[in-house]
Amino acid sequence: MKNKLINESIILTKKAAKKIKTLCYKNINFRVFIIGGGCSGFKYDFTLDKNIRKNDVVINIFGINILIDKISIQYLYGSIIDYIENIEESKFVIKNSNMKNTCSCGSSFDI
Repeated sequence: MKNKLINESIILTKKAAKKIKTLCYKNINFRVFIIGGGCSGFKYDFTLDKNIRKNDVVINIFGINILIDKISIQYLYGSIIDYIENIEESKFVIKNSNMKNTCSCGSSFDI
């Protein structure tokens, strides 16, 4: 199986899971969230977090705790969390079928 379903509506690729495991050591979680900003209104962000907040959805997949706040998760339904690495860049990316528009540089979106 190439990907693993998260809450049956978000997919985490094996490549992303492998990279997250190299970053997350004991008692560290991987947080995915959406913030306002950029040309088109929203941006994705990722961070490592020791704390689980009251409004977090905690998803354990491939042995990784992924934290998504209840506001962000509504925009992430149907998305794929992936990791790309090439000569130009290394980063986590979200492929989101709910996006209506993206800015020309590709760093922000509108839903």
